[in-house]
Amino acid sequence: MGDSFDEGLPGDGEGPVHEVELSPFRIDRTCVTNEQFATFVAETGYVTEAERFGNSSVFAPAVLAGTSDVIGTAGSAWWLIVRGACWRHPFGPQSDLTDMADHPAVHLSHSDALAYCGWSGRALPTEAEWEFAARGGLAGRRFPWGDELEQDGQHHANVWQGTFPQYNSAADGWLATAPVRTYEPNAYGLYQMVGNVWEWCADWFDPSYYRTSQASDPQGPETGQARVVRGGSYLCHHSYCRRYRVAARSANTPNSSTGNLGFRTVFRHLAPAA
Repeated sequence: MGDSFDEGLPGDGEGPVHEVELSPFRIDRTCVTNEQFATFVAETGYVTEAERFGNSSVFAPAVLAGTSDVIGTAGSAWWLIVRGACWRHPFGPQSDLTDMADHPAVHLSHSDALAYCGWSGRALPTEAEWEFAARGGLAGRRFPWGDELEQDGQHHANVWQGTFPQYNSAADGWLATAPVRTYEPNAYGLYQMVGNVWEWCADWFDPSYYRTSQASDPQGPETGQARVVRGGSYLCHHSYCRRYRVAARSANTPNSSTGNLGFRTVFRHLAPAA
């Protein structure tokens, strides 16, 4: 576990590289989709935090909203706080989920993800489980498929193509989210563990955690202010953010929601083999 190439940002704490042993678990092949999240909402009446707050963060070039619904910026000029943006309206109130049933559900906070997990009888992956799954058996490699982003001249992930943030050529086929089964899965049969959308993990984030991490089933720090997110998104670009690598770490406050943040779930407590 960790960055074998020493490419991570110092504040992200991707080192030291260390061995981790994990108990068996199952993990979703894909991120939770709009269709799956809609089923959860229909059965429970759940209202997400973005819906309760009345707004969420949308990447500026993707916004579909009237000027009066753009109510500020969120951390940088290319993130806008948009009134009415939520999982049902991923780009703002003038957008909907038409033809997006198989895209990852976004604008979901950590609490939203936990609510879904409670309904489905599953859980969020620990950071260690997520990285093990993402690697697909390729220890010490940059990506789930090897060390080159566009290996064999093929696109393997939905990341920013062009010059960030001014121009996205969409050479990989997508300007924003892609359907969850786009591109080939890794060797474990898991789709888009990097790129497309960030994925919430269970752990609190601490950039120094790897120095004291447990060797077996690490759970992350006991407390913190931000939760781990993994995998990068369609906005990641080598010029400023190479967090689409499997070792890359980042974090967000638990009540945050953005147009490039979703999750997948795990199931533990597997019965032993006969």
